[in-house]
Amino acid sequence: MRIRSFSGFISGPAGWAVCGLVAQALSAQIWTLPQGTTVKDNGPRTYRFSVDYNTANTKGEMVHRQRVTGDYTRGLAGGEVMWKNVSVADVDGSSAPFPAAQKRDFMEGFRYRNELGSTMKPDFFKGFPPIAVVERNLVWDTAMIETFGQNYFDHLKLNEPYHNSADQDVTMPDVGNFHIRDIVLEWIGRSQRGGQDCAVIKYQAFFNPLEIASGGMTLKGRSDFWGEIWVSLATKQIEYGTLYEVVMGEMKLPGQDTTQVIDVFRNARFEPMGTK
Repeated sequence: MRIRSFSGFISGPAGWAVCGLVAQALSAQIWTLPQGTTVKDNGPRTYRFSVDYNTANTKGEMVHRQRVTGDYTRGLAGGEVMWKNVSVADVDGSSAPFPAAQKRDFMEGFRYRNELGSTMKPDFFKGFPPIAVVERNLVWDTAMIETFGQNYFDHLKLNEPYHNSADQDVTMPDVGNFHIRDIVLEWIGRSQRGGQDCAVIKYQAFFNPLEIASGGMTLKGRSDFWGEIWVSLATKQIEYGTLYEVVMGEMKLPGQDTTQVIDVFRNARFEPMGTK
């Protein structure tokens, strides 16, 4: 007996229904973030964090620029992370080239367990000079980017803002106090970075009161910050991150009785080394 095979397609209303169900299933898979997953660390991975601070006066005239860079490695034994090659370069004005950067030896090999809460303890930065504010910011900003990018997949839906925290007081050891009005996260789409399919997550927090007292300098003002994070859907590793912040306030320098209004804009890039 000869058995004939037949291949074809389903047509008509039944076929349309099947195609519609398949399309819905594919759409749900594409536009839903993986649930219940953890970050996959397959050994150490190093990132370059570059931050530019631009200080202007009330007329928008650039008075000072500062560039801070550092190499951050995660995925070490015991869930630890480490900093190396942290350097800072300063220059006045808007167009002069940066001079040779000054290395921050106190951060060379600075290693700790990757927990944001521990970085807020009073003795965490005990080896840092009191005036090393931008160096502390590297640690806090990195923890923030990783937290926002990796910890909220189960809460985020496409194009729906998620309010993570509101009216939260943060004490920054040896630096000052920060009041967060409202942090909003939003999954805004998919993209590719470093050969990885990524979720793109936007974050923002505006009108946050800020007080800084460090090295005899005081600043009272407000902070607005925002940025975007590319997170691998397969590993939850950060493939790229941006940070923008405007701090405006009244600053008093050591030995001065009068205050001056300053406007500091900073922009930062956080990306794996060896990729573009």
